[in-house]
Amino acid sequence: MPPSPNTALSLNLPRLYPIVDADVCAAAGRAPIDVARAFLSAGAGWLQLRCKSLPGGQFLDLANQIVEDAREAGARLIVNDRADLARLSGAHGLHVGQTDLTASDARVVIGSESILGLSTHNAEQWGAAVREPVSYLAIGPVFLTGTKDTGYSAVGLGMVTAASKAGHDAGLPTVAIGGITLENALSVLEAGAASVAVISDLLKGDPEVRCRAFIQLLK
Repeated sequence: MPPSPNTALSLNLPRLYPIVDADVCAAAGRAPIDVARAFLSAGAGWLQLRCKSLPGGQFLDLANQIVEDAREAGARLIVNDRADLARLSGAHGLHVGQTDLTASDARVVIGSESILGLSTHNAEQWGAAVREPVSYLAIGPVFLTGTKDTGYSAVGLGMVTAASKAGHDAGLPTVAIGGITLENALSVLEAGAASVAVISDLLKGDPEVRCRAFIQLLK
């Protein structure tokens, strides 16, 4: 199924795609809601909320709060993994991985107008992803990362270029993720990615200041 014209290249995906990971926030001694608000205050246009260890009720409460904040800021919130919570919170979309709901099943839950992203890690996976009802595809980990264990080795910039071309040919923007920092983010965009998703490097120092630095760099 081809992507909807409302949710493909017309997304105008921002170059920086911050991810608020509840576990990473906890390790840094920061509350996820405070981190999300810092990113929004810095001017982030999209956020993803990832809460692998949080009970469903707490995840939903947090998503509800951030959805409200994002709407006030004119931004979008994407929920990771949980299609049910994305739908219940009124989030703008959902991001799923290779072991989550299939893209087709997720689309049934969130509806045809919601944003849907899908993680890929090799040519076989992105070749299948471009035929799914998704809004964008993600490729990674680009570089070595200790934030999340994908079970895949770093794919490198060459893979970003190949995945981005495949996505573009299918009318889908590509988000690169994994080990991306202020020092290497530009190289990832130059390799062809439309956007870079960042988790831990945004928590080095003040999150709002760090987010502003990324946005300024990637203009």
